[in-house]
Amino acid sequence: MIGRRPLAPIHLAVEPVDMRKSFDGLSVAVVEALGRDPLTGELFVFRNRAGDRLKALYWDGQGFVILYKRLEQGRFVVPGAGERSVPLTAGQWQALFEGADWRAIRPAPACNAKAVT
Repeated sequence: MIGRRPLAPIHLAVEPVDMRKSFDGLSVAVVEALGRDPLTGELFVFRNRAGDRLKALYWDGQGFVILYKRLEQGRFVVPGAGERSVPLTAGQWQALFEGADWRAIRPAPACNAKAVT
């Protein structure tokens, strides 16, 4: 993704957001709804109530960037109520953005290898 740090955390907001919100409104949603700082470079992903639109916001060090996607058919898979946001891996974010079921994407287990001395 242009300008985004590849290892920065990704947060999917659980509650829907008014898609009329732009840079300032989404920044306020990051602070008030997610309890996070929008200037960290982390990617914050929001959906509308119908589930057919996503907006993502991140700070690239010079200004805010918004990504916006509308599905012409189908709905984005979103988590149920519970936490304010769900962390996503880069693979899960890619699947979500493509309209796939991101919950099926699981990262490989961590390797606890030790150096041989």
